[in-house]
Amino acid sequence: MKIGIIGCGTIANSAHMPSYANNEKAEMKWFCDLIIEKAQAAKEKFGNENSRVTTNYMDVLNDPEVQAVSVCTPNYVHNEISIAAMKAGKDVLCEKPAARTYAEALEMKKVQNETGRILNIGVVNRFNDNVNAIKKYIDQGKLGEVFHVYVSFRAHRSIPGLGGAFTTKAIAGGGALIDWGVHYLDIVMYCCGDPKPLTVSGEAFCRLGKDMKNYVYRKMWAENTKNLNGTYDVDDSVTGMIRTEGPVITFNGAWAQNIGESETYIDFMGDKGGIRLQYGSTFKVYTTENGALVEYVPEVKTRDHFQNEIDAFIDCVEKREKLPSHIDTVIITAQIMQAIYDSAEKHGEIKL
Repeated sequence: MKIGIIGCGTIANSAHMPSYANNEKAEMKWFCDLIIEKAQAAKEKFGNENSRVTTNYMDVLNDPEVQAVSVCTPNYVHNEISIAAMKAGKDVLCEKPAARTYAEALEMKKVQNETGRILNIGVVNRFNDNVNAIKKYIDQGKLGEVFHVYVSFRAHRSIPGLGGAFTTKAIAGGGALIDWGVHYLDIVMYCCGDPKPLTVSGEAFCRLGKDMKNYVYRKMWAENTKNLNGTYDVDDSVTGMIRTEGPVITFNGAWAQNIGESETYIDFMGDKGGIRLQYGSTFKVYTTENGALVEYVPEVKTRDHFQNEIDAFIDCVEKREKLPSHIDTVIITAQIMQAIYDSAEKHGEIKL
């Protein structure tokens, strides 16, 4: 299966391209990036003598041999490229978030429904083995009724690429919420059966990174994209509550907080038991047995979740089967994030 890689930056190099390389059914034919040197470097590492490079994604989409593409670009062109790819007859795996706004994500969903092409969003935790084990616990009723879920995605001072694409709203659509929170909220929705959201109340803060030249930190993701003369107009912390037809979800998130602890976990609280998932790691079950309090950590056999995601994408392109990461499902998270930002702007509750 011939694959096009559109965007040869960090996520493509660390996740998509190595996973395609490990899948014997896939061959990366095109490497596309606005910076031709990045595309060339990707070809040299992951391509072969038949691979090609370009700065124009339409070269990829106009190739009749290409069946599917990974869109690994900044958020502001997710909508444009994914729609163009589907209209060109290509199946698409678009990195998270689906788009900068709910309206853009809805447009992508509309074109997917019209064209019948596959449009999966890179909510990779739906392919995480520990997350899927938690979903089974909940589906089997081991926690009873899950009535409250608490989400924490908080770090000390971890603003990525300060002043660059990550911190420019026109490019990214938002900050800590749309970059990190999308994963956490999507885990909750997935494990709890994608319940319909009812109301959202949130606040978002742009505080710690505004004075970019005096921002102090230990390490920075994508530091090579930092631009201290650039833009910082996104949320570096966010908090709020979501009522759904299932559990109530409360959350606190921060790229940067003046508390020197990293607290990245999700608590699923049911009336028979509870689970704490350490993000990207294991989970602990809390319950009672024979009148005693019990807690244990299941040993789940795991594979790299990006490999799981890419393998599932290749299979669904072949078999035309709908994955849990399909736009029709994932768009709920886009709706929730939009409502959080809208609530923060009006300082009031949003009814959906």
